[in-house]
Amino acid sequence: MQRTATEEQQGELQLLRDAEARAARYIASVSEMPVFPDAAVRQQLARFDEPLPDSRRDATETLALLDEAGSPATTVSNGPRYFGFVIGATLPVAAAAQRLASAWDQCASSQMNSPVADKIEKVAARWLLEILDLPRESGVAFGTSATASTLVCLSVARRELLKKCGWDFDAMGLLGAPEIKVVVSELAHITVLKALRILGFGQARLIKAPVDSAGRIDPARLPALDGQTILCLQAGEVNTGSFDPFLPLIEKAKQAGAWVHVDGAFGLWARASPAKRGLTSGIEGADSWTTDGHKWLNTPYDGAAGICRDRNAMAAAMNSDAVYSTASTESQKNLGIEFSRSARGVPIWAALRTLGRAGVAELIEQHCSMAARIAKALPGLGFELLCEPVLNQVLFRYGTEAQTRELQQRVERSGKAWFGGTVWNGEPALRISVSSWRTSDQDIDALLNTLQAARGSLDRGNR
Repeated sequence: MQRTATEEQQGELQLLRDAEARAARYIASVSEMPVFPDAAVRQQLARFDEPLPDSRRDATETLALLDEAGSPATTVSNGPRYFGFVIGATLPVAAAAQRLASAWDQCASSQMNSPVADKIEKVAARWLLEILDLPRESGVAFGTSATASTLVCLSVARRELLKKCGWDFDAMGLLGAPEIKVVVSELAHITVLKALRILGFGQARLIKAPVDSAGRIDPARLPALDGQTILCLQAGEVNTGSFDPFLPLIEKAKQAGAWVHVDGAFGLWARASPAKRGLTSGIEGADSWTTDGHKWLNTPYDGAAGICRDRNAMAAAMNSDAVYSTASTESQKNLGIEFSRSARGVPIWAALRTLGRAGVAELIEQHCSMAARIAKALPGLGFELLCEPVLNQVLFRYGTEAQTRELQQRVERSGKAWFGGTVWNGEPALRISVSSWRTSDQDIDALLNTLQAARGSLDRGNR
């Protein structure tokens, strides 16, 4: 029997209420759930290995499967004891804003497609430039990730440098074009390298800038730059949290006519903190920047921003106007990669409006203080601290390479916390990142106790 429109609507609303109830139960349990799911829970994911159904299935059954087999198998990055990658938990207001925006289901490309998304994202862009104190005339493209945002910024950079050489990139492409060189840190993040690779910059042809012991580009050893060079700098090296010395590096780049791009996926938010802003001195002199909301601003996945000082150049490079759809140079479809897109700037707007300048600064400084506390405690617990924390990253190891790896696995198996491994100076190391608004001093206590217990069991096992 065919259902009436009223019955269809009632069914839809009931399904949404069911989803909301399941989501609320999940959120209520994040403090008690194992931070990383154990093997038995992960085995239940086999329930998703079904053949494609031939006929309709009940929607409530689908939602139940998603929750019952899926929720327990999550990495609880939305909880207080996840210290792995720089992944912030989701602020309640940002999550709520995203849910409402999902109900709107807007194609947030322009004012024509969504007046509300266009307005809110323009406000969010303005606020982002204000809180990060970047040139107010800049263009802001809200994208999926630092990778996609870097792709936008570096595309604009190459086009503008070729334009200065008299080359029409839009008409002629790259075949026969003047060569554009790229200088990157020896420790450039993989997302920057990936974006460059996608753009056709061969990895073997990238020019590596030597770094000091903290992972910062050494201005004295900066490779030669010219007007056909893109210089990529870092605000927050992924292991140490260190910042390249922007003032001398950007001055050299400007004298040479080079384009400066800053990878600030999480570190750029130090600029919103009076206590940490000094780390970013001179960064405003760059030509483009990338940062994420879903890292330190604690907005939902996925939400990032690519920012270019020259908004017109950004709009020219990214323009996607068509005969049936034209829009201003401030429209998101003309600033970023995507034409069809969700309103990713809405959760960022909600977070900034709710936290304000003081709230963002407090979030940043609290996490930095927690990282400093962890670093101070580690040597007394028998661990080797590899460098003093600059921001919210703590880099350490324990004993041999095998012991370092085993320590991480024991913490993971405990379910009480999670952090990942890395490599520093060619040797395995461990990295703790503090970036969740849910993390309290009690959670830091629990982390330190878990580390101590894991070290103790590891030592006893080696006897």
